[in-house]
Amino acid sequence: MSEYRRLRWPGGTYFFTVACAERHWLFREPSHVAALCDAFRSVRACNPFETLALVVMPDHLHCIWRLPQGDADFSVRWDWVKKRTARIVRCGSAGTSVWQPRFWEHLIRDEVDLARHIDYIHFNPVKHGLARRAGEWRYSTFRQHVARGYYSGDWGVAADSPVATMSRE
Repeated sequence: MSEYRRLRWPGGTYFFTVACAERHWLFREPSHVAALCDAFRSVRACNPFETLALVVMPDHLHCIWRLPQGDADFSVRWDWVKKRTARIVRCGSAGTSVWQPRFWEHLIRDEVDLARHIDYIHFNPVKHGLARRAGEWRYSTFRQHVARGYYSGDWGVAADSPVATMSRE
């Protein structure tokens, strides 16, 4: 079995993709999204991190976390988020997996890379055909970014956005 190596940078900012087991549409249920948000808050209380952007899709999520200076242990945080969420949404079905065993991460290199990944996150529901514009998707930090002046409210419309064809790398 090959050893999977992750780039760990203390105090780093990371983009993550985390998928549900077998790409099951777990997060079509609002109560499951609420469980995920509760898990984020609970883990953040014990092991701080800042969420810069987030979108929860029916079968996966993308987010950007900034870790505290001197701390690079995002794996423990994800392990706890996954376990806490699974405990609630499984509803006693001990044999069912909720999450894929791994996650994908990318160390954000600079401000341009950060902006590109934030755009990717917020455009994701449009890209997948779940919304016509980024602001229509309920489970996203897009509206918070609009309120802070980072986007105009009409950003991320399917027909005219250059982000539509952007890949994660």
